[in-house]
Amino acid sequence: MNTIDNYRFGLIVVGGKKYTSDVIISPASVRSDWWRKKGHQLCLGDIADIINENLEVLVVGAGAFGLVKVLPEIEGELNARGIELIVENTDKACSTYNQLCHSRRVVAALHLTC
Repeated sequence: MNTIDNYRFGLIVVGGKKYTSDVIISPASVRSDWWRKKGHQLCLGDIADIINENLEVLVVGAGAFGLVKVLPEIEGELNARGIELIVENTDKACSTYNQLCHSRRVVAALHLTC
């Protein structure tokens, strides 16, 4: 089970390992090569592989200052699949992920900077 040990601007620690680029965290893995195609917009293509996993909740960390915008196409697709979407600044999103990961199938997509 992956839990987030610490987050601060530009750095996240998951299971004792440090990451300095945006990450996708699931109970079984951490993907540190994640990047959005349109910078500070989260498009459906950015998370297509995630939503095909068996998850109940997608937590999006929109950056330290909340600059990442989730496009409406994502909300529509997740609603159609019965997946709850939570979008928060990354510090709060880390806490939310840690709270939910023990009781629900949750994935976090986290922007670590702005």
